[in-house]
Amino acid sequence: MAGSNKAADRALKMLRTLPRVEIGNIRPNPNSKQPTKRGRAQHGGDKHGAGNKGSGQRQNYMRLGYETGNTPFYIRFPYEPYYKGHHLRREYPPITLKQLQVMIDTNRIDTSRPIDFTTFCNTGLFKLNSFMEFGFQLTDEGLDTFKSKVCIEVQHAKEQVIAAIEKNGGVIRTSYYDPRSLQIMANTKKWFEKGEPLPKRMLPPQDAVEYYTSAKNRGYLADPEEISKERLILAQKYGYELPKIESDPDYEMLTRAKDPRQIFHGLQPGWLVNLVDKCIVIPKE
Repeated sequence: MAGSNKAADRALKMLRTLPRVEIGNIRPNPNSKQPTKRGRAQHGGDKHGAGNKGSGQRQNYMRLGYETGNTPFYIRFPYEPYYKGHHLRREYPPITLKQLQVMIDTNRIDTSRPIDFTTFCNTGLFKLNSFMEFGFQLTDEGLDTFKSKVCIEVQHAKEQVIAAIEKNGGVIRTSYYDPRSLQIMANTKKWFEKGEPLPKRMLPPQDAVEYYTSAKNRGYLADPEEISKERLILAQKYGYELPKIESDPDYEMLTRAKDPRQIFHGLQPGWLVNLVDKCIVIPKE
């Protein structure tokens, strides 16, 4: 009895010194909880949560060209089949003749005015997405259904496209624009709101001079007499009768060309467009 009393006294004494039982000081008994074991192979363990899955565990196949986290090769190195000569360093997103005809039929583009880079951007359907893109090229898709007479300016065009435009009595030119000029033409309102005068358009670099001075390509730096000869040669090659532009009622619009240093039709370098007062400030010198 004496020993049991001493044990009870010690237990009571210990309870007096210990803190009260709370959630914060409850602990499991030693060795009562066994740690989970996980295998070391490919499918070790069955505790994979949704946030722990890898790219190969999402119940679907990885896309073609996926290289375990890297950008696929077909995105890193896009293939552009129209690259030739200076096009190895400059890209020209395509606009088809079919798309051009649809935009004309839906009144997105007015054929009574010259069509250029700004016209395509104002439709809201086209824009440049890369610093390597230097304008648009006109492709031959919809060649047989194109029936409009237009005065159009693009940055690149093939022989079949030039023939389709000129067969309907139109005029086509290939013209170069430097990156700053393209930026101004892509968002004209933003540029005019700055209150800065229009700069000069830069001439093409050395590796693009040959293309834009060629009459076969209808380059804007080519000799007009040589272009007239090439128009006749192309009509004979494809077997169509070349319409006479001189007797056309839209002769003034069809022959309206920009100066090699000019960005917009009707606006010369150095002019300032005031959107607030709706006027154009022309310098005296």
